[in-house]
Order: sequence, then structure tokens, then C-alpha cells
Amino acid sequence: MPKGLMGLLAILGLEPIGQNVFRGSSPNPSFQRVFGGQLIGQAMIAASRTVEARMAHSLHACFVQPGDPKVPIIYEVELLRNGKSYSTRRVTAVQHGKAIFSVVVSFHVGEQSAFEHQDKMPSVQQPEELTTDALSRNPLFAELPEGVRRWYEPDRVIELPYPPIELRPVEFGHYMGRKLRDERIHFWLRIAEKLPNDPVLHMCALAYASDWSLLDAVLARYGRTVLDDSNILGASLDHAMWFHRPFRADEWLLYVKDSPSAQGGRGLARGSIFKRDGTLVATVAQEAAIRTRR
Repeated sequence: MPKGLMGLLAILGLEPIGQNVFRGSSPNPSFQRVFGGQLIGQAMIAASRTVEARMAHSLHACFVQPGDPKVPIIYEVELLRNGKSYSTRRVTAVQHGKAIFSVVVSFHVGEQSAFEHQDKMPSVQQPEELTTDALSRNPLFAELPEGVRRWYEPDRVIELPYPPIELRPVEFGHYMGRKLRDERIHFWLRIAEKLPNDPVLHMCALAYASDWSLLDAVLARYGRTVLDDSNILGASLDHAMWFHRPFRADEWLLYVKDSPSAQGGRGLARGSIFKRDGTLVATVAQEAAIRTRR
């Protein structure tokens, strides 16, 4: 990981300051607002610290108002339920005495299932085939914005305040104003640092990264992106995630995203996350406010 880049372990390292109360900070105080994935990941860490012998299987979050990266974030955990099979926690993130984010996280003891199925992973290029060297012969690759081209460089991670992750987009036509063929975006991602063998940490890390660029699934249908279109105003409204099967967040995962609807100044995006062997490990859904600048 490049020198000076705050690691994910440090970002998720919350400080306990009271009973079921924790304090977190942002990696880049100079940024305009707190990255939504940071709030999701840190809140999930806080919730997980109040549960024993149970793993999170879902979260449902609401972004109340923008967070201030210069101010510590207080996470208050409410113990809503401790049942035989499930536990439920509500976490509220607070700054300046006001809630900026709220999430309900559900935990499960785990059990044998009478039913087992999953969607099939799409057949796409592998991350080793999506590097600068591998794509250099493609004439369209040279036309990509420089910031996007750098994602394909070995060991290149996206800049703060976003999570320290490596990205390898499979399609890149929409970064040049072209519409998607099948209205889906595929990209490989992984956390850019080796993580401990703690499944809770890997789930929180993926929750952190899952918020990255979901809005692009809406805009890509029109050949537009949030990266190069200053007329687009977008903000996440809510975020839901379901965890299906074990995985490691520091290994390559395929994120498949699409947008089934956009209307009334809002756009809905959903995503499926697969291991390289085709195992479906998580499902994501998010709605965002999306407008054009007048």
C-alpha cells in the first residue's frame, strides 16, 4: 500500500468511550464530506462489538445528512434484540449533537439450510487481464481519462477519502460517454492491504467498499459518470446489504451492478458480489438523490 495512505484497519479501529459507545475518525479531514462507506463500515464494527458468537447477515442504513471529516464521529449502539437465533442492533452516528447516519444490523448464529441456490456469476475478463500492459493495444484505452487509466496500474489504489482498495473495471466505454451494452457494470475490487483472519473484519471491510461508485450504475445507462460530469449532483440516501457466504475482502471480488429504475430525482442501484470461483457472497442495494445542475 502506498506510503501515506491510511490503512483500512486504522479507519475501522474505533475507540470505546462508554458502554456501547464508540468514537471514529475520518482519514482525510480536508475532504468535503465523510465517505458513506466509512460510516457503514465503522457503524458495523461498533455493532459487532456488542454481539458474541453471531455474524452479521444484513444491514439497512439511512444517510441523514453529510458528515464533517474534521470532527470525530460518535457511534451509539442500541441493543434492540437478543433472540435464540438472531440479534439486532441499531447504530446512530452523531456529530455536533445531531444524527448524521443510522443503520440496523441483524446478526445470526448460523444454521443448516434446507434450501441452497444462488445466481450464476457472469463470465468476464479476469483481473490479470485488466492491466495497463494487457489493455495498451486497445485504442479506446488510450482515450480514457487519466484518473481512470491509473486504476489499471499494478498496486494502484483509489485516492483518499475512499477506502484503500484496488479496482479493475471490466468495461470502460461509459467513461468516454458510451452507453453500456447490457446495462450492467462489472469491476473487480479488493482491499489493498492484507487483513487478519477475522471474518467480522472482512465483512466490515466489504461493507466499507460496497458504497464505492454505486451511483455509476444509474448514470452508465446514459453514457455518463460522476467522475467527469460536473453537472451531476448525487448523494446516497440509503444502503442495504446482505451477506450470504464466507469470503476474504483482500482477495479479488467481482462487483456486478445495474440500475432497475430512476425517477423523481432518485436512482436505484443494486449489486451482486462474487468470489473468483463464482460463489455469490453478498448483495447490495442503494437509492441516491440524483439531479442535474441548473
